[in-house]
Amino acid sequence: MDFKLTKPQKEIKKAAWEFARGKFDKEMIIEQSKTQTFPMDILKQAGELGFIGIHFDEAYEGGGLGLFEDVLLTETFCRKDSTLGTALKFSAYAAECLVRFGDKSLKEKFIPPITGGEMISTGAFLEPDQGYDLSTVKTTAALDDTEWVINGVKAFVPFGDQAGVYVVLCATDQAVEPKTKGMSMFLVESDREGVFIENRSEKLGGRMVPFAQVRFENVRVPFANLVGNEGMGHDQLDRFFTENRIQVAAMALGTAQGAFDRALAYVKEREQFGKKLAQFQVTRHKLADMAAQIEAARYLTYYAATRFDQGKASSRDAAIAKLTAGRAAMAVADEAVQLLGGYGYMTEYEVEHFYRDAKHAEIFQGPPGVQKDIIADDVIGKLKL
Repeated sequence: MDFKLTKPQKEIKKAAWEFARGKFDKEMIIEQSKTQTFPMDILKQAGELGFIGIHFDEAYEGGGLGLFEDVLLTETFCRKDSTLGTALKFSAYAAECLVRFGDKSLKEKFIPPITGGEMISTGAFLEPDQGYDLSTVKTTAALDDTEWVINGVKAFVPFGDQAGVYVVLCATDQAVEPKTKGMSMFLVESDREGVFIENRSEKLGGRMVPFAQVRFENVRVPFANLVGNEGMGHDQLDRFFTENRIQVAAMALGTAQGAFDRALAYVKEREQFGKKLAQFQVTRHKLADMAAQIEAARYLTYYAATRFDQGKASSRDAAIAKLTAGRAAMAVADEAVQLLGGYGYMTEYEVEHFYRDAKHAEIFQGPPGVQKDIIADDVIGKLKL
């Protein structure tokens, strides 16, 4: 498959790089990462330039392009800085659920402020002590006349304390088997009575995207806040995860490339024993391995995104892309730290936070074991007992 970029795609990458180069201030990123805060002014500017929701419908002020273009943007932003690039990507987390499955009224009301960088969206899917096992959920939504009443606790919610809206996975029929057939998605505004933010977490990487626990206590939402069809929430979430794992692969890819860029620049300038580090064969071979891993991850990520845009979305393709890109990000960032030596451990040289963000990209939306299970299910198929 040929991934030669078209002229418009090249222009998108160029515009994204110029924006990042002008707005991604190193010192600001370091300081805001320490406090786990997010520069809303940069989000607003990114929204005004059409960088948020580039793959959403034009009818709702999206860019009208494909997931491939969104991948190019994500890769470029994370290459410039993995922390702020990741935060910009997560600012519209789970808005895809509204775009793909929500009715027109929900899209018209909520998608424009999200794409405009005026509102952060997020998904509330996981629950405490559950991991990525979504075969059951304890959070419930019960119909009371014309409203749904939501009760439960969601964990590891990105931007949980800053989002304007949550897409929440709930059990709407607890009697049906399998339990996945009794799940539905709902849009819940963060300012609704009964929404409580708890346990804002300190974490290793992705520090501009703070995670929090969100408790829903008799939260009432209109019947129209049901996203898609009742009982289809688990299927919709599977389809969203396929799309989002490709996006996370792009985050990992950009993170790997950014760490590589900094390591390459360092070894081309640093001298030992009268030679540039880049002239030593051991260094050359390390750089070759890093470059090979990045290119493999890039091909698989672009392939998965292209298939998605062709209407051939595959959870297997997404899992392979994420697994490979996550591994590449970890390996390349680790080697970058080693190549810089003591400087690689210092915050001002940046590769240390690329390393931390690589781990964030590797485990978000399922650590390697989850991706391997998805791939194995496809490779092995169903076995007869």
